[in-house]
Amino acid sequence: MREFWSEYGALLLEGTVDTLAMTIIPTLFAYVLGLPLGVILVLTKRDGLLPARHFNSVFGALINILRSLPFMILMIFVIPFTRLIAGTSIGSTASMVPLVIAAAPFIARMVETSLEEVDANIIEAARCMGANNLQIVVRVILKESVPSLLRGLSISIITILGYTAVTGAMGAGGLGNIAYRYGYQRYQLDVMYVTILLLLVIVCVVQGVCSLLARQLDKRNR
Repeated sequence: MREFWSEYGALLLEGTVDTLAMTIIPTLFAYVLGLPLGVILVLTKRDGLLPARHFNSVFGALINILRSLPFMILMIFVIPFTRLIAGTSIGSTASMVPLVIAAAPFIARMVETSLEEVDANIIEAARCMGANNLQIVVRVILKESVPSLLRGLSISIITILGYTAVTGAMGAGGLGNIAYRYGYQRYQLDVMYVTILLLLVIVCVVQGVCSLLARQLDKRNR
């Protein structure tokens, strides 16, 4: 075991750091895009604050199209855009561009689901008290849906983490790339098993932290 870590420890540490970077940074940017998209989906529904049925149908269809594209196909399709943004289509930095594009529509639907869980009576009460649409969105809908948004955050992070394994197999680095090079190409199963274990640890930590925060912020648990 000591020989294993002396030989592969630095490699696995670097791969873990790269994987965390390729997961956390795209998640942040994807939420910058996905959160307002989800809000727009909710606001423009037939019973929303700003109903626009035809716009909502077209906008929702575009979100569904982007969300349904297999990640590997999307990653290849956006290579010219990736080169434009990152200057290259290879490496950890370049992989973040397709990760953000793939995650944003997924997050938009997750946000939409969370916001729809807010009790309509609370929204109506805020409206009766004179709150405008912006105040209702920020102080009521988003605030009341924080626990659900946190649970959705854990799902989103884990989903993006899974995408990083695909980018790793395409040469982007991270634990996925290590598992592919050493487990698939060189048949060094011990390295592959350790990378899988590290990914499982990351998943468990993310799930645990988000679930704990969601429970603490959920008013129903007080």
